[in-house]
Amino acid sequence: MVNASTPPKLDPREEHFRISGPREGLSLFLRYLPSANSTLQTRRAVLYIHGATFPSALSIAHRFDGKSWRDALNEAGFDVWGLDFYGFGHSDRYPEMDQPPSDNPPLCVAEDAAGQIECAVRFITAHQGLEKLSLISHSWGSMPAGLFAGSHPALIDRLVLFGPIARRAQRRYESPPKFPAWRVVTLENQWERFIEDVPPHEPPVLSRVHFAEWGERYLDSDPESRTRNPAGVKTPLGPFSEIIKAWHGQLAYDPSQIRAPVAIMRGEWDGLMLDEDAHWLFNALTQSPLKRDIKIGRGTHVMHLEAMRLALWRESSGFLQGDDIAPIPS
Repeated sequence: MVNASTPPKLDPREEHFRISGPREGLSLFLRYLPSANSTLQTRRAVLYIHGATFPSALSIAHRFDGKSWRDALNEAGFDVWGLDFYGFGHSDRYPEMDQPPSDNPPLCVAEDAAGQIECAVRFITAHQGLEKLSLISHSWGSMPAGLFAGSHPALIDRLVLFGPIARRAQRRYESPPKFPAWRVVTLENQWERFIEDVPPHEPPVLSRVHFAEWGERYLDSDPESRTRNPAGVKTPLGPFSEIIKAWHGQLAYDPSQIRAPVAIMRGEWDGLMLDEDAHWLFNALTQSPLKRDIKIGRGTHVMHLEAMRLALWRESSGFLQGDDIAPIPS
């Protein structure tokens, strides 16, 4: 199924590319925003890998009060790319998404998505004449990103795992449930997910005004979203199924295979990346030559959309630039 929607440019300098993916007949969509004033000796690129329910335009490229995470990385000297996986944003939809969800297994699992990342990375490095690039992944996106990074170490400079999913102990006498191919995610589903981890006595970290604007763009990511009642976006369920599997002891990749510098970045209130999860993942990255575990206060699993997003932007830019030892404030 081809995604016939026309991708809007989110910046006058933004470039769009449609490339061949690993599945014959289906193409992948990439956004590219070059840094206008690179301060780096050689050009360096970052590819953003989105999570389980919304694409790159609504993550790294979405502007709040006129500025996005992508803009901050541009200012730090990075060329920034965003990939939409099959079934998300402006990449082609799986043909199975036109069939009843119960007819097929969950779509867009990590192995499939890692192949899509490989196609994107090889295109980007060839297009820009680079030997390697860095990855920023969010949530479930850490699984295909980790799988790819472990299999292709020569192509990875640094890796930021923002709110990654870690393995939890196998549950005794319990197997992970079975999931269908896809589901519809409504704006109410997203709002409830975005606010559920904020403690009740704390002020909101995501404004309704920002969410309303974001929500319209979210519905735009699926041309058929507003034909449904309530309006919602058809979303592959492979990512969510693999999150549940990870919490039953079955993580989709082996962190010990990653040989690049890694930063785990997470919010204080992230209910999907608990302290014990971060500790397990940090220790499992046995071959990474440099590891950081950065916990930012008053942030949840979607901190990149919240009040503390600027702290996330600063930490990620610093790590990707190689600021591994922060100066002591005077």
